[in-house]
Amino acid sequence: MKTFFSSRKGIKAQSLRFLMSLFFSLFSFLSFSQVKDTTKVNQLDEVLVSAVRVTTKTPVSFSNLDKKEIAPRNLGQDIPALMNYLPSVVSTSYAGNGIGYAGIRVRGSDATRVNITVNGIPYNDSESHGTFWVNMPDFASSVENMQLQRGVGTSTNGSGAFGASLNLLTDAYSKKSSGEIANSFGSFNTRKHTVKFSSGLMNDHFELAGRLSALKSDGYVDRASSDLKSYFLQGTYVGKTTLIKALAFGGTEETYQAWNGIDGATLASDRTFNFGGIYTDESGNTRFYDNETDNYQQDHYQLHWNEKFSSNWNTNLAFHYTKGKGYYENYKEDADFGDYGLNPVGSEVTTDLVRQKWLDNDFYGTTFSANYKNEALDVILGGGWNKYEGDHFGKVIWARFASQSELGDRYYEDFASKTDGNVFAKINYQIGNFVNVYVDAQYRNVHYKANSAETGLVNDNFNFFNPKAGLNFTLNNKNAVYVSYARANREPNRTDYEGGNVKPERMDDFELGWRFLTPKTQININGYYMKYKDQLVLTGELDDVGNPVRTNVGESYRLGLEVDASFQLDKKWAIRPNFTLSDNKNIDFVLDSGNGTANLENTNIAFSPKLIAANSLLFSPLANLQLNLLSKFVGSQYLNNMNDGQGKLNDYFVNDFNATYTIFPKSVFKSITISVLANNFANKHYVSDGADYGGGYVYYYPQAGANFLAGLNLKF
Repeated sequence: MKTFFSSRKGIKAQSLRFLMSLFFSLFSFLSFSQVKDTTKVNQLDEVLVSAVRVTTKTPVSFSNLDKKEIAPRNLGQDIPALMNYLPSVVSTSYAGNGIGYAGIRVRGSDATRVNITVNGIPYNDSESHGTFWVNMPDFASSVENMQLQRGVGTSTNGSGAFGASLNLLTDAYSKKSSGEIANSFGSFNTRKHTVKFSSGLMNDHFELAGRLSALKSDGYVDRASSDLKSYFLQGTYVGKTTLIKALAFGGTEETYQAWNGIDGATLASDRTFNFGGIYTDESGNTRFYDNETDNYQQDHYQLHWNEKFSSNWNTNLAFHYTKGKGYYENYKEDADFGDYGLNPVGSEVTTDLVRQKWLDNDFYGTTFSANYKNEALDVILGGGWNKYEGDHFGKVIWARFASQSELGDRYYEDFASKTDGNVFAKINYQIGNFVNVYVDAQYRNVHYKANSAETGLVNDNFNFFNPKAGLNFTLNNKNAVYVSYARANREPNRTDYEGGNVKPERMDDFELGWRFLTPKTQININGYYMKYKDQLVLTGELDDVGNPVRTNVGESYRLGLEVDASFQLDKKWAIRPNFTLSDNKNIDFVLDSGNGTANLENTNIAFSPKLIAANSLLFSPLANLQLNLLSKFVGSQYLNNMNDGQGKLNDYFVNDFNATYTIFPKSVFKSITISVLANNFANKHYVSDGADYGGGYVYYYPQAGANFLAGLNLKF
């Protein structure tokens, strides 16, 4: 369900590949020409993301998730499923089992409004703003830790954060050599195979590490299959004051399309039914096209250089390039010859045909930062410049009736390009022992050009100023309170332009929080008021390629209270609850029905449940055994902004059970870990997402009932 339109390239892919080859060559030269330095080195990987991350001194609501917390449930499901139990998060999956196309919403904001960075490099698609985890299967196996900042958060690179920002730090370098083999199997013929290695620091300076993964699943929904492969390679040079990392990672995916959903009657009678690929053959029989698939390959290249000049100064410089190319294929019944540029041989005006919609894009740029830090002052100056160029085109590869045109000719060719540059300055200043002042200002320029039948000619330039400020008060060694204000501006995405007149959106985010911390107890309480101007809210509809349709509303807001805690009851028991109560309203929603407009005034914002709650109950009866009961409640939510009651998802409460047992042999293996994950073991029938096209045309995405995954992890 990617954005398949079209664009001219201003720079040849060959040139970019040459540039990346040059970077890697320079890295190799620098690495292997260094004189051996036996001085002890510090772990510098965290510095790569310090410019876009926050700490407890920053007045921002956030959650951290590290490798150890991810590992027990990392058995094949995508990152959205692994994040499901964080505060204010709702995850969903088209295939119904968390594998393939999956997404998250945070504070009711959809994935296009969640800023994603990998090592500080933007990951969101430049045009759709979406995040396609299916392009990086099993990426969680190469993640050191991740930080989810809710609300506007701190200044970051890429599209503006309107619900949250998520930063992922990839694997840290290892001083010791290691290997890992992980295999998992489960319901719906799911299996994942992963191999990892690290050379450790050779000659006290150099490390080579990597991962290969293969993942397949039939999916819970009929034919919602996934065939996924991915890789991750990194070379690291570590010096006394230097860290250089060269990374190459990516993946290929082939997924059977399951993004159409099903209507209410089908949900009640056959909840796994998939309309994807359905057609009627010449004999009148209902059939399904075998290759109604989405096919895509995405490769990422990153080069990071971190230099520590003194105990106070360090800098980061990164270059990146991403190549993406692929298509999705559809069987179309009774298609008009003229719509596809075909000239029929006979008198027919329509034909059954098979089409492919292609996307061929390049994304490249740089990010940078300089950090000065002493006991009282922490200053970060940073920014980035990124360029996206994409070709979007379609072609017919088969038609039932003959035509005078050549099959494979392009029936549309569109172009798009986007330049995104920003600079920011962040200051944390400690006044005495109790007050920390935070100031953050960002200037961002976006220039977007596109031309297609849906968007027309677009040539827009945006200049955004995003100030942020806050205070953190340390009351004692257990208690701290904070208050902050942040402004965010955001440009429309390509689908927004297809809807006609569209405006950029603006948000003012006010946050007030309390943090309590002892060795056994941690409590975070955060209140937020997010006030929007011209917010682009989800209408509930999807366009013809499955992208969510949005529309500007005048004034709107999200008001909420987030509470998350962790209680270590004793050596064996721990409990980690969280919940979010919120009110999400359009203040002056105007509905354009095509036959005139109607001011519906106060309505609930679509896809915004008033209550989201989760809990983790951990029990460790033995030192090497961990049992975890995971619970999730999501309140009812409207699928449209009219609140007419026709498009509404019921609330749901599901429970998962996770068990891990680790053995530490005396030889061969460092550890052997057995993991079991029983998802939705109470077999709750629920729906986590849907679409509402108006007039009673409501479609749902059912999630799997009881299902399981089991894995064996060998480390040596």
